[in-house]
Amino acid sequence: MKKYLKQRSKALVTMSSVLAVMAGLGLLGYWLFGGGAPPTNPEVGTVKTGLVGAPEKPATPKDTSMTLTVPKMERVEGVPVYTAPASDTGTLDRGTMHVEGTGFPWEQEANVYIAGHRLGYKDTGSYLQFYDLPKLQKGDEILLTGADGQTYTYEVFRKFRVDPSNYSVTQPVPGKNIVSLQTCTLPNYTQRLIVQGELKSVS
Repeated sequence: MKKYLKQRSKALVTMSSVLAVMAGLGLLGYWLFGGGAPPTNPEVGTVKTGLVGAPEKPATPKDTSMTLTVPKMERVEGVPVYTAPASDTGTLDRGTMHVEGTGFPWEQEANVYIAGHRLGYKDTGSYLQFYDLPKLQKGDEILLTGADGQTYTYEVFRKFRVDPSNYSVTQPVPGKNIVSLQTCTLPNYTQRLIVQGELKSVS
């Protein structure tokens, strides 16, 4: 009996150790993979932008700030969208981030690429910001509002997963104006969940 109890106790200690290591790896993964950091071009360390032969972008407004509203997402109503390089994890930790070098909603052809943390950090704008992103379905609305008050309404048409190194998802789709919302997958943050919507109206 004593031998059985000793073996059982040893097994419990081993199992506890394994669980602790797994939890630690999960947190490490969150830091290493950025908890949803946008993909970057491994050749230059920034998002690859532009297509050969693509039309020039129109003049950029003086104030390019935007806010994001997604009616089906609990924590995304009029939230500020900060523009920053894909590698700027500090900006991502503040809230939603428009990846520098990707499109804007007022452009004729664009992929407005916006990343947000799935879990984020408590007491910051990133906390659970895109937690509900997996709930979005085809036909749901995504609204971007510019500093001039114009609202661009997108309709979800696609939801998929990619590896963190797949920077092709930041590229524009020829002839279309789309928005891409990106966050990390749970529980191990090894992939990125992307939800894309196509521009349907401007008001």
